[in-house]
Amino acid sequence: MVIVMAPDASSADIEAVADLVATAGGEAYVTRGVSRTIIGLVGDVRHFETLDLRALPGVSDVLRISAPYKLVSRENNAERSLVTVRGVPIGPGHTTVIAGPCAVETPEQTLQAAHMAADAGASLLRGGAYKPRTSPYAFQGLGEAGLKILSDVRDETGLPVVTEVVDASDVDLVASYADMLQIGTRNMQNFALLQAAGEAGKPVLLKRGMNATIEEWLMAAEYIAQRGNLDIVLCERGIRTFEKATRNTLDISAVPVAQDLSHLPVIVDPSHSGGKRSLVLPLSRAALAVGADGVIVDVHPRPETALCDGPQALVESDLAELRDAAQTHAALLGRTLAEAPAPAVV
Repeated sequence: MVIVMAPDASSADIEAVADLVATAGGEAYVTRGVSRTIIGLVGDVRHFETLDLRALPGVSDVLRISAPYKLVSRENNAERSLVTVRGVPIGPGHTTVIAGPCAVETPEQTLQAAHMAADAGASLLRGGAYKPRTSPYAFQGLGEAGLKILSDVRDETGLPVVTEVVDASDVDLVASYADMLQIGTRNMQNFALLQAAGEAGKPVLLKRGMNATIEEWLMAAEYIAQRGNLDIVLCERGIRTFEKATRNTLDISAVPVAQDLSHLPVIVDPSHSGGKRSLVLPLSRAALAVGADGVIVDVHPRPETALCDGPQALVESDLAELRDAAQTHAALLGRTLAEAPAPAVV
């Protein structure tokens, strides 16, 4: 059950609802959005039905939601949500390109990749300072030094930063540098991390687990939402199947399915799903054609020397094609290609 508070509901109104729910033996999870506050109720619904919740001051509506993911479901919010990252929109009416190096290696490499990202039509810069890798001997990222590089590059290019956080204890540190926190496929069900990210006050990009169902993906998003953060963007990045021709199998049907079940924006990662440079552009076109709200791709000035995922990184010859694809599909679908903010340093 979910209680929707009126836009002018006071803090006292919200607290009164939460206190009444607690008195009835339930728990109230308060989510404060841009235009309204939503209170999710956990407990025996029969106890809540005896309460005259609609009569309480500040209450706009009370909804029974059958989906296990209450706050992120379309039942809770029939209109699809728009998430804004430092002024850059992700969601309905917009096509957003996120691009950058899979891993931050040096200031020079990251700045070059950022300029490549801008040339590809990107309005957000991705870059990994922390890299969870299958092998313990693979490059694990530069840590805080990488975050500082990303911050400096943002100042120079204007591109807001999207970067991964891999441990709940690092959330505050990463959030102090990043504009959007990314939860990777291996951490989709790291519930302590999801909750910490939900409390950080920054938008969250949640990648689907490589072995996760769509319902499990949305339940992971619910962990973030339950902590008061509905600025969540879902990212389909391919699932593990028996097929070996690609790194993962891009589940293109996940885009309309997730959009039908949830009000959250949905983007696609064609780089980590395909695993090959030659597949990134075709998969990007497919993602945008099926209605994805954007794509997130790897670019690198010298993929042959990349410390992480060089074979899938786009190079300069690919950038015009990606920009053309984004602009073309945006126009065909009545969307606007999202633009980056102006640089802080000229």
